[in-house]
Amino acid sequence: MPSDAGTGLHPEPQGTDLAARLNWLRAGILGANDGIVSVAAVVVGVAGVTAETGPILAAGVAALAGGAISMALGEYVSVSSQSDSQKNLIAKERSELAEEPEEEFDELVELYRAKGLTRATARRVAEELTAADPLRAHLDIELGIDPDEIVSPWHAAIASAGSFVVGALLPLLAILLTPESLRVAATFAVVLVALAVTGATGAWIGGGSRLRAALRVVLGGALALATTFGLGSLLGTAGIL
Repeated sequence: MPSDAGTGLHPEPQGTDLAARLNWLRAGILGANDGIVSVAAVVVGVAGVTAETGPILAAGVAALAGGAISMALGEYVSVSSQSDSQKNLIAKERSELAEEPEEEFDELVELYRAKGLTRATARRVAEELTAADPLRAHLDIELGIDPDEIVSPWHAAIASAGSFVVGALLPLLAILLTPESLRVAATFAVVLVALAVTGATGAWIGGGSRLRAALRVVLGGALALATTFGLGSLLGTAGIL
């Protein structure tokens, strides 16, 4: 196979590497979407009670901080479980290779035969891969795991919190930087446009309908904002707050 060295070509991401990047991007979009909706719902709800900037700012910052920490903790716990599972599977496969190398080799041959290779070709492939790195060969064909790409809980937590903060800043800045008479309408507009973008982008990554996905998140976001603003206005009018 011709080498890419010296040709100026850059290898395209393949297989699990590309899938991992897309999953990270999708997770980032979902985190931003959560930040947009949750903080927007809080600030417009408070704006329905009072027009004073102080309470709106305090509520928005509290929602941003609490939401980011919650997202980070949730992602850390989830990815830690996934990481532990991957490490356990790798340890189990390493142990099996050490204790039963011949049986594991035969298993590798059969797995490649199941892929459609002839016995002779499957055996040759298994021999070459085993000579290079038997553990990596088994992890790839049996479990679809790359030992160099074990997910990091810390990276996931930081990415999730970061994307949440980026999304949360949009409604917070919109409601704080616009005139009092326009702040709720401006926040609605900014949030719905941002949700349309995140919804369409998520669908593009997943190969779905961008219009349908954008409509789903826009309608959901509009419902959340209308509900919290209505409740806030009701509480304010009733003199409860």
